[in-house]
Amino acid sequence: MNAQDKVELVTILSRIQAQAILEHVRVTQHAQQEMVEEDVTLDEVLQVGTTGKILEHYPEHKRGACGLLLGRTRRGRVLHIVCTTAQPILIIITVYEPKLPKWTTPTQRRR
Repeated sequence: MNAQDKVELVTILSRIQAQAILEHVRVTQHAQQEMVEEDVTLDEVLQVGTTGKILEHYPEHKRGACGLLLGRTRRGRVLHIVCTTAQPILIIITVYEPKLPKWTTPTQRRR
């Protein structure tokens, strides 16, 4: 990753954090279903949005540039959130706990 990419990620993360702090958020139907299935609250999503870090960046996503955020809630729960700031509002695309079979650790995909 070059210096320009790093600056872009810092800018994207700053935008995500600002929108999460202000609660300028829209949750997609898919994300809402995942939240129900995994018993994730909107407050937990906002916590990760304000304190998380970008684990992966998807600049060519169909909804606009997106990021996979990794963060912990106040209670220590690890969550992944895929979101985009391509709109004036933070759009939460999906939410889940990183676990097997897809993830071996919160930061490492299973091969």
